[in-house]
Amino acid sequence: MKNIIKIIGASLALSLSSALFAAETYQIDTKGMHASIEFKIKHLGYSWLKGRFNDFSGTLTYDEKSPSASSVEVTINTKSVDSNHAERDKHLRDKDFLNVSKHATATFKSTKVISKGKGKADIIGTLTLNGVSKPVTIDATEIGAGSDPWGGYRRGFEGTTEIALKDFNINFNLGPASEKVLLELNIEGIRK
Repeated sequence: MKNIIKIIGASLALSLSSALFAAETYQIDTKGMHASIEFKIKHLGYSWLKGRFNDFSGTLTYDEKSPSASSVEVTINTKSVDSNHAERDKHLRDKDFLNVSKHATATFKSTKVISKGKGKADIIGTLTLNGVSKPVTIDATEIGAGSDPWGGYRRGFEGTTEIALKDFNINFNLGPASEKVLLELNIEGIRK
């Protein structure tokens, strides 16, 4: 009887520990700048204007055995917008665009991950930008995972999504070719 109780206890402990450790949490590596949040928008329909946010933070939880149980949360300092042109960045920060005096942060929080197999997934979540929260879908791909030279473990993803400016109360008229922005995300996380 004692042996049966020990076996049941060991089995329960093993099943609980595997359930607890199935998903791993990663801190997005912004300290080493191994992550980026970039954007591009057509300029008059003739070329692409590119930029980035230099200050952001976040975490991701990844379950290798069940990718659909994964999640991600990111906070962006909107004042850190950088399009490589000081006057344009000043305009991007004002009320015509990001309105950083009222909305100093933008956030993304996933609500669902749909695995498409072979390291690909749709990450569905809520993007809050300029005080407006809307659902968006990020088309994500796992780049790779493994040990780093400093004794840590890393995992990286890339993703893209497109948003309409007017959906986030950004109504400054840039012309019909510039109504949508493509967001490009490169995320490398360090396992906690």
